[in-house]
Formats: sequence, structure tokens, C-alpha cells
Amino acid sequence: MNLFSIFAISFTIALTGALAPGPLMAFCISESTKHGFKSGPLLILGHAILEIIMVALLVLGFANFIDNPFILKIIGIAGSVILIYFGLNMIFSIPKLSLDFKDDGSKPSNLVLKGITMSLVNPYWAIWWLSIGLSLVLSAKKAGFMALGFFFAGHILADLSWYSIISLTFSKGKNLFTLKAYKRIIFICAMTLLGFGVYFGINSFLKTGNSL
Repeated sequence: MNLFSIFAISFTIALTGALAPGPLMAFCISESTKHGFKSGPLLILGHAILEIIMVALLVLGFANFIDNPFILKIIGIAGSVILIYFGLNMIFSIPKLSLDFKDDGSKPSNLVLKGITMSLVNPYWAIWWLSIGLSLVLSAKKAGFMALGFFFAGHILADLSWYSIISLTFSKGKNLFTLKAYKRIIFICAMTLLGFGVYFGINSFLKTGNSL
């Protein structure tokens, strides 16, 4: 494959994953109503930092160590607890919500850290990289380190493009919300996080073998 093909394949596969609703998307919607457009790009910056570390680990041959039933189980349980915590925190914040949409003053670095956290606590993030991601990384590695760069650029640009659209939509559209509609959106986001948290937790306890 040439470099353009590697970029295009990486972008397409990553975009299909980004389009699927998940914890990071729900969190992005919630944060965009508070912090505005910057939420999506900053969350994805955190996501990208974590993913470049994962790519480096895979290139260095740490896949066998990470792909361990016990480690994946710990990731699943820890992720479940943190997602439930974020979901409950959102629910408890609903009575205090208002239509006075102002940045709450949080430092941009907090959004970057949240991007790292929300990616890391999703067990399927690790599983994706140890299966589809590993295959793509190894294929790109055969073409050289420049190919790895094109692979990673395509992957992250897909995430950045979609989450920028999400954050722009909800940051600009928030002025059209009624208080009731706004609270419903946050409630749906909270229930999404709780749902994933419970699902990941049950999966971690019930499933055995080489995967969650």
C-alpha cells in the first residue's frame, strides 16, 4: 500500500468507530454545552495522547503483555466504576443546571485529561487496539515509520473531524434549547454513561478466557 492508501484506510476505519455512540461521545455532548466548541478538539487531544502511547507499545511488541485476561478484566472493572461515577455526577448536577451557558472556568488541560480518562476506562478501546488496531499498525510498520505516521494521522483526523462536528453542533445549538430540553439531553448522556458502566462491569465479571 502507498501512503495515501494507508491514510485513507485508517481514516475510514477510525471514522466508522467514531460514529458509533459511546462514552466519549456522550461526555463530549455534555462538555460542549458547558465549554463550547473547544470541548471536542481538546477531548480528542487527550484521546490522541493515549493512542500514540498505545501505538508505540504495539510497535515495541508489548501487545502480548497487554492482551492478558486479568489485565483486561481489571480495565473493565475500573472503567465500569469510573463511568458510573461520571454518570451519577451528571445526574446529580441536573437540578442545578440553568440556561446561563457560561464556561465554568475549568482549565483546558482538564478537558485533555478527561479525554484520556474517558478513552482509557472504555474496555473496548483496548480490545480494538489489540485486534483491529494491532493488525493495522503491523501492516503500516512494514511500509516504514513514515507509513505509521500516515496511519496515525488518518486515525486521529477521523476522530477530530467527527467530534469537532459534535461539539460545534451542541455548543451553537445550546441557545435554542429550553431548560427542559437541556436537562433531558444531559440526562440521556448520564444514562448512556451509566449504561456502558453497568454493561462493562457485568461483562468483566461474567466473561472469562482471552477477552472480556
